[in-house]
Amino acid sequence: MKVFALGASSSKKSINKALASYAASQIRDAEVDVLDLNDYQMPIFSLDIEEEIGQHPLAKRFLDKIAAADAIIISYAEHNGSYTAAYKNVFDWASRINLKVFQGKPALWLATSPGPGGAQNVLSSAVNSAPHFNADLVGSLSVPAFYDNFNTSTNTLVNPDIQSKLDKLLQLLQEKSGVRTSAEETPL
Repeated sequence: MKVFALGASSSKKSINKALASYAASQIRDAEVDVLDLNDYQMPIFSLDIEEEIGQHPLAKRFLDKIAAADAIIISYAEHNGSYTAAYKNVFDWASRINLKVFQGKPALWLATSPGPGGAQNVLSSAVNSAPHFNADLVGSLSVPAFYDNFNTSTNTLVNPDIQSKLDKLLQLLQEKSGVRTSAEETPL
């Protein structure tokens, strides 16, 4: 199973990248492609720039990464109650090439923040817009107070309730992808 994982932040120490990477690593036998938004730096999207340069090759590459995946995991960082500028820009460029950015792939949306809100505002926006952009969303999970619930030394969730919720969502994601792991295959 190929998993596209993204922390929707350009921070080098992104807690959302850590969460997305961790979640993807919990899928047995998964081949995980963790993207870094810093590899997709493009001019701020505008119609004028698009007319001048056309479709940006980095936006095409972003869409190709999604196309190659069996499932998508994105953990959304929240800036002022919304998407980060870095994510929004990549998304805007990509959506001009294909409005169905997520290409019908099974998807899991996560979000976290250092505070008690757990980036719920941006997560709600992402969940509500998922059908419009053709994500087959299996669910979403907000992780509040990241540093209380995630051990950054071992890169693991330490809250058993959150881990249990994540496990259930990852199982749904795997089932929806239709890809069987080697552990599920029956010997002949």
